[in-house]
Amino acid sequence: MRIRTLLFVCAIAVCSQVAVAQNTDVLGVHNLTAGSGSQVYASGGTLGCTFCHAPHSNKTAGQGLWNHTLSPVAGGNTYQPYTSTTYHQTGNTKPPLGKSSSQCLSCHDGTVGVGESSVYGKIPLNTQTMPAAENFGTDLRSSHPFSLLLQSGRLIDSPDMAASLATNGVTADPLHKVRLKEGNVECTSCHNPHVQTIDTISQNFLVRDSSNGQMCLSCHDPNRVTSGKVNTLTGWANSIHATATNQPMSAASIGNYSTVGTTACLSCHMPHEAAGTARLLRPAQPSQTGVDASTQPCLTCHSGGSNLKTAAPNVSAEFAKVGHPYPLGSNTHDALEALNLPDTSATNQVLLNNNRHATCVDCHNPHSSSQVSVFPVPPAIRASQSGVAGISADGTTVLTPAVNQYENCLRCHGSSTGKQTLAKYGYLPTRDVAYQGDQLNVVPQFSSTSTSSHAITQDVSSSALPQPSLRTNMIQLDGVTQGRAMGQRILCTDCHNSDDNREFGGTGPNGPHGSKYSHILERQYQFTQASVAGQAVTTLYPSPDLTYAGPYALCAKCHDLSNTITNASFTQHSLHINTGFSCSVCHTAHGMGSVSATISGERMINFDTNVVAPISTSVPIAYTRSSNTCTLQCHGYNHNADGSVSAATSSSSQTRTKAK
Repeated sequence: MRIRTLLFVCAIAVCSQVAVAQNTDVLGVHNLTAGSGSQVYASGGTLGCTFCHAPHSNKTAGQGLWNHTLSPVAGGNTYQPYTSTTYHQTGNTKPPLGKSSSQCLSCHDGTVGVGESSVYGKIPLNTQTMPAAENFGTDLRSSHPFSLLLQSGRLIDSPDMAASLATNGVTADPLHKVRLKEGNVECTSCHNPHVQTIDTISQNFLVRDSSNGQMCLSCHDPNRVTSGKVNTLTGWANSIHATATNQPMSAASIGNYSTVGTTACLSCHMPHEAAGTARLLRPAQPSQTGVDASTQPCLTCHSGGSNLKTAAPNVSAEFAKVGHPYPLGSNTHDALEALNLPDTSATNQVLLNNNRHATCVDCHNPHSSSQVSVFPVPPAIRASQSGVAGISADGTTVLTPAVNQYENCLRCHGSSTGKQTLAKYGYLPTRDVAYQGDQLNVVPQFSSTSTSSHAITQDVSSSALPQPSLRTNMIQLDGVTQGRAMGQRILCTDCHNSDDNREFGGTGPNGPHGSKYSHILERQYQFTQASVAGQAVTTLYPSPDLTYAGPYALCAKCHDLSNTITNASFTQHSLHINTGFSCSVCHTAHGMGSVSATISGERMINFDTNVVAPISTSVPIAYTRSSNTCTLQCHGYNHNADGSVSAATSSSSQTRTKAK
């Protein structure tokens, strides 16, 4: 007994001297002796280092005179390692677990009781069960990868990794504290088990100060440029998540650093016990049901509440309106979609299919997104979407990153498959001139071959027709104040936007997150509907208010409706508007991707066939601009090619002549 006691005393003395040389803290909570700082365990005497090491009589093969009983799964045969679609380090083989990591897991995988020594037997403790927060189990898919299966003794190179890792097995840590172990990533690459408080804020046995993401940046390089490959971390240094001064509160559970910027990577990622089994994403605080893993870390800060001392924009409140849908469990976001790989499937990796896929990271790159302080001239993408992927106006060319805002929108609203018409978004007209088989594909509607369109992908001056109702400046949400100058282009978000967005005078976040108006429209836009095409109209708005409070407030943002009712461009505008017919009966909202023999596509005229109908099977719906006449049946009347109007009963006595 005296010999064993001497061994314990010598062990603690030797280890204490080694630890003190590195930092004034010795072992922190790794010293399981009573009164040492451990809040869970307590043993008699001053055992210190001997919980893990045996200075003599070591019976366990391995480094560091190891004493603690190794896990029965040592060697990696039953561990489930990290994996994802963009992670190619291990191939299809589970990696053999390295020696130092095996030693850490002999406590932290929970398969062996704490204090089970191979030399001295079971050391008496208050408890031998690892706390849940520190028990990672044998399913390590939600922990940072380690003990990798190396190829040719080197890590597999990746565009967002420090080049030196693959070339000579050295990290980019300027202090040389974050190191590979025998060319591999091990627990001790990031953790020093002998010193708890090298990072005085994040006291997790880190090998160096990790504020501002310094430990992560030792291996992950946002500044690296490689030919033909996309570095999704590009722009990190100046991004809002790297520079934000918002102070996280304890309820956010994202660590103890003073700001979001100093918390950096840890604001969204967890090196252990992450919410998802890919990308190590942090769960939402408070917990959110029915939300995929890639959205959860965003909601911690962007759901209002008290997680930040200075609140970030409450985007979650916008989604709760008529908002973009969060994805279903069968169609969640995957980072592979944003990669522009050099093969024929590149477009498919950027298109977002099935219409149930609207995570934050589909429209924002959290590594490069910045706060919008200046609104650039349309159609340029805003700083909040910096670094996000897109599809060109041709519908096929992949752009990583997108340059214009509409290019990001075309990931979903172009040629993607499985798009749906959902009732919650409101009434959808059915147009007489078909949209080339897919009325939800806006690519042909905005294309350069479009006869007429809103000026999203081409300048308004490209139209040869005058625009007498067009304002010089858009009108703010208050309906009075002049906003941004019209210019040559507009943005998708000039129509599809939060109803209280900051850009046009509100207090809410910008962007099409959600709106109280249908189709995620920034302002009210009512649709005329009919129970039977050509017959009685069920929704009329006679003598409408033409201001920001009226049924066509969205149109009034850019068009002076008082000009429209003067019949400056069409002799019957005033009659139709004051009778109560919506713009939607005659005009399509996006553009004319196709034309017909009877409708040329000028001025975006494309009748809603849910409201209008042909006069007869032999007389198609038609519009003649030169005479400003229509040929169709609507609200129980025939509009004839000669400009006359007759009751649909065909009674000649009911024939009346239009006012000219």
